[in-house]
Amino acid sequence: MSIIKSLKTLTLSLLVGTSLVSGYAVADEAKEQTKPKVLIFDVNETLLDLTSMRTSIGKALGGREDLLPLWFSTMLHHSLVDTVSGSYHDFGQIGVASLLMVAQNNNIDITSEQAKTAIVTPLLTLPPHSDVKEGLAKLKAQGYKLVSLTNSSNKGVKAQFESAGLMSYFDARYSIEDIKIYKPDLRAYEWVLKKLNVAPDEAMMVAAHGWDVAGAKEAGLQTTFIARPGKALYPLAKKPDHVVKNLHELAALLK
Repeated sequence: MSIIKSLKTLTLSLLVGTSLVSGYAVADEAKEQTKPKVLIFDVNETLLDLTSMRTSIGKALGGREDLLPLWFSTMLHHSLVDTVSGSYHDFGQIGVASLLMVAQNNNIDITSEQAKTAIVTPLLTLPPHSDVKEGLAKLKAQGYKLVSLTNSSNKGVKAQFESAGLMSYFDARYSIEDIKIYKPDLRAYEWVLKKLNVAPDEAMMVAAHGWDVAGAKEAGLQTTFIARPGKALYPLAKKPDHVVKNLHELAALLK
């Protein structure tokens, strides 16, 4: 009798386990099929191509165009230093300071004025990636509300969008300048959700930075990572909902 009872218990456990697994599968599938109400786009490197800055940065650094990624990562690093230390400088100021640091660490002489010249004008006139305009047009035609959320200043992103011809695609532009808390601090995402009056799972963060999608995911947003050349996900973070190569793929996925 004990053997029969054990078999019945095992069978019941397997059935319950299968039911739970199926339930999770259905839940996951349903979650994947839930379309966001609003798409929140990062700007630099996600929409705008930073490659053109290699010339200006390289010139300021004595021909070291290979130091562009190091400069950008140093800028991001120290934006978070400001946030965690309760300080704030705008992205342009941090960019200049970071270029001076990169120069110093590579034994290159450069003045603050040279650093500013190498960064400010080129950063404000970045071209969009080749897929961006058509991809945004598709998403807008599909009825999505499109907004941007950037670490750049309000004035800076306005100048960038005007130069790149992106103004007409977006319903709103948001800058962390208004709260002086840099992404990927969770408060930055919570702030923009409050501005948009949407729940976290009703919004999708779209970015070409692993740190950005990692922060948005922790804040409860849906996330899409655009795998621009040279960009990788943070292996220790939660996986994004989607990984695409460009905005054409995203538009097809969300159709």
